[in-house]
Amino acid sequence: MIEQIGEINLQDKKIEKSDDEWKEMLTPEQYAICREKGTEPAFSGEYHDSKESGMYRCRCCGEPLFTSETKYDSGSGWPSFYQPLKDDAIKSESDRSLGMVRTEVMCNACESHLGHVFEDGPQPTGLRYCINSASLKLDKED
Repeated sequence: MIEQIGEINLQDKKIEKSDDEWKEMLTPEQYAICREKGTEPAFSGEYHDSKESGMYRCRCCGEPLFTSETKYDSGSGWPSFYQPLKDDAIKSESDRSLGMVRTEVMCNACESHLGHVFEDGPQPTGLRYCINSASLKLDKED
């Protein structure tokens, strides 16, 4: 079982908005994925095959989550990373939907649904953070 990422003291960084505020700033697809825990079809997201360098930020609040240096091609159809930028950028909880047990990952600052983490990734972590493109925004390096 994947170890839950520890409790982090980010009280001053918590971002809260009403559903109406989220709906104003996100597309319907982004809202369904980020705020309602949906998913995009495999191989359909903007970043699933991206090789560009930069910082992947939370689509909802802009917090830095992953770097392109930890992104790899998992063949899953979603952007995959073996490590978040910082442990306190991500929070996790058990997801028992769809008749299985998985570990959901969310932005720690705004609780946006990002995707799931699995134990079949490359070293050095052995983890695969399988993330929806709609949950991310890439700040490309110049």
